[in-house]
Amino acid sequence: MEKILDTEIQHLDGKGLGQAVIWRELGDGRKKKITLTVPNTLPGERVRVSADHPERKRIKAKLEMVLEPHPERVTPLCPHFERCGGCVWQHWDYSGQLKQKTDRVKQAFASQGFDPDMVEETIGMEHPWHYRNKMEFTFAPDGSLGLHEQGNFRKIIPLETCYIAGKNMIGAAMEAAAWAKEHHLPGYDKDTHEGLLRHVLVRESFATGEIMLALFATEPPAGHLEKAANDLAERITGKFPQVKSLLWMENRNWADRTGAERTHILAGRDFIFDELAGFRYRLWFDTFFQTNPAQAQRLVELALDMARPQETEKVIDLFCGVGTFSLPFAKRARELMGIEIVETSVQSAKRNAEDNGIQNAFFLAKDARHGIDEAIEKLGRPDLLLLDPPRSGAGGKVMRKIGRSSPGRIVYISCNPDTLAADLKELVPFGYRPVKIQPVDLFPHTVHVECVVLLTREKR
Repeated sequence: MEKILDTEIQHLDGKGLGQAVIWRELGDGRKKKITLTVPNTLPGERVRVSADHPERKRIKAKLEMVLEPHPERVTPLCPHFERCGGCVWQHWDYSGQLKQKTDRVKQAFASQGFDPDMVEETIGMEHPWHYRNKMEFTFAPDGSLGLHEQGNFRKIIPLETCYIAGKNMIGAAMEAAAWAKEHHLPGYDKDTHEGLLRHVLVRESFATGEIMLALFATEPPAGHLEKAANDLAERITGKFPQVKSLLWMENRNWADRTGAERTHILAGRDFIFDELAGFRYRLWFDTFFQTNPAQAQRLVELALDMARPQETEKVIDLFCGVGTFSLPFAKRARELMGIEIVETSVQSAKRNAEDNGIQNAFFLAKDARHGIDEAIEKLGRPDLLLLDPPRSGAGGKVMRKIGRSSPGRIVYISCNPDTLAADLKELVPFGYRPVKIQPVDLFPHTVHVECVVLLTREKR
């Protein structure tokens, strides 16, 4: 039974969604606490919501009306905002988003015993729109293309536009969507595991202008699909000459991810060129690369400015990926050893170093914990250690191994304030202390925030 409730939003959860508390009378003076999750709301707002199953302890409620709006509430630009899961904060003035992200980082560090006043204000963007250089869209079973509904990975919201992706990317993706409709090609059904089209991945280099469009399907572009595939190639390359890589990816796996068992090149090559911090990189469909190039440039500049690598110094770069930080650091250092567990990324890093004339960077395909040992055997004790781990963090074992390796300085780049602060606490017994904590907003209108932290070791 649906119930209409008036309540106040107390705070936001880790997903950026409003949280409110109501009390339900049980009789005999007893009350039951019920927590409401209300999307598209801001702290302190009085709102009217509708909720199913009001007897449960936690309920996702629907916003019906904002009774008393937050002073920083704004009108979202995107017509899909309230349903699409791509953004959560388009209704919040950008300055408010940045303050929230700064507070988020401060809370994470305070929870681990660090002084939150060390956290600098979050560096935002001058124009926080159309910043993403990579997007993955999903086909619904009826063949329409879009993004998952907010909080519901079973439902696809068909898109007409997107305000966080590059404009040319959206144009190419929408052309692929129109092509699928005209050829009456069915989307993939996650429940029945039937259908043809699964995803469209599109990435663009804002530096070179090159675009990759990869179509993921359960069958190859042959037989009855050959004519449709040829038409896709003609349409995309004719309307979007900047598409230098048009791919048809076979993916029969039941898992809902953009993997591929086989790649078919419909036009161009299987990679595009991109540039960052003055270096050129080759990007394949599965290459991890920073998705906000303008702010990624700032990340590299901040890391270099904090670390100040010298031409006499030896550097270890953990979780180095394709060499995003390795190459600019190697250019200023004596020698650099990059460590990355993904073999294809290591091969890309080597090729990127060669393409850019970097001869003092070497790369190991190892997990971080064992890779440190091998790197130290080859280099000796590092003067500087750099790490940029995944969202889950480096973990206690790796951080303690870093502490025992005794680098003179450590620069940690993180996309998760909680795992960042927990990891840094592991270094305290080894005498390391953060001296600068700088958040950077790489994902406007979402809850995510990056950080660059410099740590030095106290003299004992």
